[in-house]
Amino acid sequence: MTTDTTDALLEIDNVAKSFGGLQAVQNCSLQVRRGTITGLIGPNGAGKTTLFNLISGFYAPDAGSIVFQGKRIDGLPPHRVFHHGLCRTFQVPKELKQMTVLENLMLVPTGQAGEVLGAAWIMPWRVRQQEREAYDKALDVLEFVNLAHLRDEYAENLSTGQKKLLELARAMMTDPQLIMLDEPGAGVNPTLLTSLMEQIERLVAERGITVLLIEHNMAVVMGLCDPVIVMSNGEKLAEGTPAEIQQNEQVLAAYLGGQNR
Repeated sequence: MTTDTTDALLEIDNVAKSFGGLQAVQNCSLQVRRGTITGLIGPNGAGKTTLFNLISGFYAPDAGSIVFQGKRIDGLPPHRVFHHGLCRTFQVPKELKQMTVLENLMLVPTGQAGEVLGAAWIMPWRVRQQEREAYDKALDVLEFVNLAHLRDEYAENLSTGQKKLLELARAMMTDPQLIMLDEPGAGVNPTLLTSLMEQIERLVAERGITVLLIEHNMAVVMGLCDPVIVMSNGEKLAEGTPAEIQQNEQVLAAYLGGQNR
């Protein structure tokens, strides 16, 4: 697969990160093109999650650059990366357990007037307007991910698969350009996994959101992603279509080699 550098939404150039004597990411360069579902795979300890943390601002790289929509974001804190239009989920869902599914979504929009002390007295019309907008948007997103029937259910009562859909829905509330999904298929039963894959495909096709995901379920990766990027020993080992990756001898050797954390 050829990479169109003019259409790169995310560009990672020679990024490195070490923790003491452990070199987690080294000389890592890759791109994510607009309108793709890009899979990031590799053996345990290959550096995938560390790279996710570098992109999303949880870690600052020791070297290299990360450019998103033409602007450098390496070293920015997570909240500033978020405001650039990049959102991520986590392998373990971080839902607000004691709130309903609907409330989990309505809390996401930023800059709401109701968050300012006294705003309800000074401009109650504005507060009501924004609450209505958030409510309507949340209902639309819940319909999109097939969770509307659970809108009044407490988030802690959802199944693992439903919580993954809720994570996706909360990310959608931010109107991101790029959503980074950390093992969205982990712990999800086959029925909901199929639904989750369909929603991810619809995100790109219907809403123009680009997706970068880490996933160990090869059936998910090969059925959903194009291109697939393989990491090994902290750097990019290969990139190509699912068929190309499945036949790549270097990739097979990396997996059969059994890297450990």
